Amino acid sequence: MARNTSALVNWSQYLPLRMVAGLIQCFSPEQNLRTAAGIGSMFWRWNSKRRERTLENIRLSFPDWDEDRIREVGRRSFEYMFQLAMVDSITMGRAITPDTWPDTLKVPNIAPVLEKLVSGRPMLMLTGHCGNWELLGYGMSVIGYPLTAIARPLDNPLINEWVLRIREAHGLRVLTKWGVTPELQRTIETGGNIGFIADQNAGDQGVFVPFFGRLASSYKSIALLAMRYELPIVCAQARRIGQQFKYELVHSDIIEPEEWRDADDPLFLISARYSHAIETLIRQAPEQYLWLHRRWKSRPRHERQGRPMPESLVEKIRNLPWMTDEELNRIVEHSNRSAKDAA
Repeated sequence: MARNTSALVNWSQYLPLRMVAGLIQCFSPEQNLRTAAGIGSMFWRWNSKRRERTLENIRLSFPDWDEDRIREVGRRSFEYMFQLAMVDSITMGRAITPDTWPDTLKVPNIAPVLEKLVSGRPMLMLTGHCGNWELLGYGMSVIGYPLTAIARPLDNPLINEWVLRIREAHGLRVLTKWGVTPELQRTIETGGNIGFIADQNAGDQGVFVPFFGRLASSYKSIALLAMRYELPIVCAQARRIGQQFKYELVHSDIIEPEEWRDADDPLFLISARYSHAIETLIRQAPEQYLWLHRRWKSRPRHERQGRPMPESLVEKIRNLPWMTDEELNRIVEHSNRSAKDAA
């Protein structure tokens, strides 16, 4: 839950942030993006702990890349992170409205998604910490297809209220993570669409599925919700175009209930497939992914107990339609190596 802090601390954080928000509106978005990228580059040089975590995540995800490319993508991901925090999150409420969104948002391949939206059938829309995950739900709502999104409230209630006003200005509804199940059920039962950021570490009790050549813990709740209500799942992203305040809304997969309904383990299949779809989105613009976050922090039970990957899990992964022998071997080798290190 959000931490309890004093009113003085809350205001001392909120007022400077509002001053900065007002200041950046004196400059063009492109100028602000260059400034934010420069600050991100400095943070990359100065913060060795987070830099090394980022580099290690990229190395393990792209084992065929040389070190120069790894470091370039790592640095650019820091620049991009600061652009999101310092520019996009503040600018989007003013720059993207129902009248002006075509100037900023492009929709090159979203027709299949729109077909789902206009059908009136509820669906889940998933994204990851790639592109502008805040803008995806906001942008869909501005276009005229509002979502209900799940988010963690910010620790500072003043900043949280301000950010919520921006997010919810044009139809997007934001629910906190705690105690939202009844509201989610009501939303689905009345035909509403739900948005999730689906690449967060789900802890030791999550379902472990392949993600960039390693097992990663994913929340069971997404697949269980899809299974209970037989919901289609759309995996999408708001991806920045160049170094400007313009985005394209793209999707990598639409998962229909009939594609998992008769599976032996639908929870595993759904979780693995949407993780694969998010990986596909990230590969298209890896510099726009938050490589800093600890996606692979939690490890499956067999690794924690120092045992090799169970053959039953190997077989599940082997049977995934997109899985190759090379990728399977990489997943198994990494898992067994991690188990050996833990023993």
